[in-house]
Amino acid sequence: MLLGKTVMDSKQAYLQCLERLIWALDRLEAKVEPSEVARIAELIVQPMMGPWRFFHTPEHIFEVGGDEDAIEVLAALFHDTVYVQVDRSINFNVSYYITPVAKEVNKQLQIRDQSELPADAIFEMVMLVFNFVPGEVLNPFAGQNEFLSAVVAAKALEPFLKREQLLQIAGCIEATIPFRAAESGVTVSQRLYGRLQAINSRFNLSLTDEEMRETVKKAVRISNRDVMSFAHHSSAHFLANTWNLLPETNHNLICCGFYTVRDYRVALLKMEGFLNYLKPEIIFRQFEGYPDDRTYQRWETTAKYNLEIAKLYLGCKLSALGLLEALSSDLGIEVSLAMMMGGIPAQSPNCVRLESFFPEIEKPYQPKIGLEAEVLNLLENGRAKSTSNTDLESSPLTTFVVKIVGFEEMRYQCDRAKEFFLQNLDADDFISDFNPIVTEIVIDSILKLFDSRKSTIYRYYDITSKLKSQPQSHFLDRPFRSHG
Repeated sequence: MLLGKTVMDSKQAYLQCLERLIWALDRLEAKVEPSEVARIAELIVQPMMGPWRFFHTPEHIFEVGGDEDAIEVLAALFHDTVYVQVDRSINFNVSYYITPVAKEVNKQLQIRDQSELPADAIFEMVMLVFNFVPGEVLNPFAGQNEFLSAVVAAKALEPFLKREQLLQIAGCIEATIPFRAAESGVTVSQRLYGRLQAINSRFNLSLTDEEMRETVKKAVRISNRDVMSFAHHSSAHFLANTWNLLPETNHNLICCGFYTVRDYRVALLKMEGFLNYLKPEIIFRQFEGYPDDRTYQRWETTAKYNLEIAKLYLGCKLSALGLLEALSSDLGIEVSLAMMMGGIPAQSPNCVRLESFFPEIEKPYQPKIGLEAEVLNLLENGRAKSTSNTDLESSPLTTFVVKIVGFEEMRYQCDRAKEFFLQNLDADDFISDFNPIVTEIVIDSILKLFDSRKSTIYRYYDITSKLKSQPQSHFLDRPFRSHG
């Protein structure tokens, strides 16, 4: 997602989607009535404008599709129409295409059994593209959303496009299932090519071998653009994109600063765990020399560096959050982050923040390597601006702690914080092995923050005292107001 842009409203998204649909369908020589194109644009845009969409938005699908190939544009427009984990449901209009072929069983989505499925060659083709079978339980993290999105695309476009074109679109959407390794030396793209060959033969389609190879290259382009933020030359922008993902699956974070310390920590811990698990070599795709080795290697190298940045950055934040959560533990798990840190200036311009009580550090820690220097800069000066406005771009508490104890200590405390989060350490044990200088300053600053709030409330005593000094008849003479 490109940052620094104004987020599209629904009208802008609809008009741009409509424009891309008209362009792509015209390139494919499809005859579609304007009213039908308008209906399809609405079908695509509605779920993309959901309240929990911060990364998987209209801007994202427009970028993923590029602007050169009609199949790629159409595949990208549809590829995120279903995202159950984010939306917590399936858009009602979209479900029209899904309910005939899928059902919910024990809170899981499942392809209907063969006896329940209608005779439908297009659906069967899509199922084979994904290597799924009737009755299969769909895995939310292994193709569920992409498969259902491909079903919607194929069925919505079926009246206007050839079966060969629908197969190509489904193949491109299948390629957006991310982070899959080779199996027995066979890559994801090679497996897709093999399935396209089998489907082309089974359904007597007219795709040539060259066209199928080109389809896989289209799928590779789609797949790589879908994850291109990992190879962004700016780690600040990579982190901003990462932050856009947080509220999509951690809906408590959308509550404009009223989420709890624990809510925030849980979200960061999940992201840190995922990034530690993710291997750079499975992010991008390559097929028969496309993209070329030099480009592919550059992307992989940049992604590896961005991941190292993100892991250290998140680890440091988790260390500081561990201290904050331990200090607030006796107040209950519902303590808001804003209560402990102060409000977000973008939402409360005159709010007092915890860091305003931190003293100057006489001899701050000096980074030992470039990675540390970059992470410290990101903590102190901030990530690029995110779409969501529910968090600071900078990390003043974490910056302060790092400048006192250094990164090696933060790594150690991150491991201890994870034990604390698992309740293998209690709050007192965690705090007792944290740098006492840091702990004392943070506690003192929290008390001063609380005192500043107390003084804000105390000023109402003056107002009350003045009112009490007025004659009571001032209140008694007021006309009675009925609230019935």
